[in-house]
Amino acid sequence: MLKYVRISALCAAALFVSGGALAAGTIKIGFPIPLTGEIPKVGESSKYAAELFREEVNAKGGLEVGGKKYRLEFIYENNESKPDAAVNVTLKLIDRDKVLAIIGPQSSRQAVPAGAVANDNETPMITPWSTNPEATRNRPWVFRAAFLDDFQAPVAANFAAEQFSAKKAAVLFEISNDYSKGLADNFRAEWEKKNGKGSVTAFESHGPKDQDFSAQLTKIIASKPDFIFLPENYSFVALIVPQARDLGYKGPFMGSDAWGSAELMKLCKDACKGLFFSTHYAAAGAQGATKEFIDKYNKKYGYVPDDVAALTWDAVALIAEAIQKVGSVDKNTRKMRKAIRDNLASVKEFKGITGNMRFDEQGDPIKCAVIVEIDQKGEFTFKKSVCP
Repeated sequence: MLKYVRISALCAAALFVSGGALAAGTIKIGFPIPLTGEIPKVGESSKYAAELFREEVNAKGGLEVGGKKYRLEFIYENNESKPDAAVNVTLKLIDRDKVLAIIGPQSSRQAVPAGAVANDNETPMITPWSTNPEATRNRPWVFRAAFLDDFQAPVAANFAAEQFSAKKAAVLFEISNDYSKGLADNFRAEWEKKNGKGSVTAFESHGPKDQDFSAQLTKIIASKPDFIFLPENYSFVALIVPQARDLGYKGPFMGSDAWGSAELMKLCKDACKGLFFSTHYAAAGAQGATKEFIDKYNKKYGYVPDDVAALTWDAVALIAEAIQKVGSVDKNTRKMRKAIRDNLASVKEFKGITGNMRFDEQGDPIKCAVIVEIDQKGEFTFKKSVCP
């Protein structure tokens, strides 16, 4: 079970720097998330999961820290799915709102630049969903709840090779997206290491606003790959897969964790059934604390939570535990932020709903990945687990 269940609950605090007063029994935590733009469903899932956690905590009187209970206040800022906006709202949360910690951004495209802001301003940050190594690299104040691209790429490559009896692969990715490009590069390196130079038959990219992928797909199909690897956000997957089928491609696709949004099947429909992707957890068949979370979320919001929601829940729980371990809530924001960071860095084991984890020296979790198959009902079903 999650630690907060055993203890009491998370609380949000409003603190003011340079010895300012602690707002009456609350603790502020900031969320720079994409409520509009390219991936608004990601922002929605993040906010919904966080609100579910916050409401449970506050219903019990707040998070118990050193024998006192503090109510939780979350501040949500829209990063518009843009890197520059992510930087601006992260800075606003730190400087104006005086939050104790940052949860988000989710996408690597926003998390990499926002992580620099959090680190420079010595504010602990957990990005729940970003898998690009640059988000945490040499940034002692930045952590993540998701595995890394350099772990995910071999997972995807090895599974595809086995599942599809594949020797040749093609890749299509978004050139301006740190996540998409980083994972594409990692995948190509891994695939060619195993299958030789030239085994990636096509390595095509597109821009962030493209809607027509016929030129790239025509080249890919002509190269005759055994499968196509798509390290893409769900919104692009829902465009690319049907277009590939319309152009006559009948082979398999292999996806990555950005496929995992609850919105994917609404957009892609039958075209995505039967496909596979690597991700952080599988909702179908979940048990224990994971199933409890899924059932509560589904009951409140009317749909099964995606990996973003589950990872956000774990990120909030990690911050909650780190605050509790401080033992008291200091009115000095800088001191509290430092204590929370130190407690996150010292986590030996955290039992989250996306699996057990601990942090390495870069603030990255050592945890397992899951391969999911999209069944004929459009549900994300567990295929296999792959651990470091």
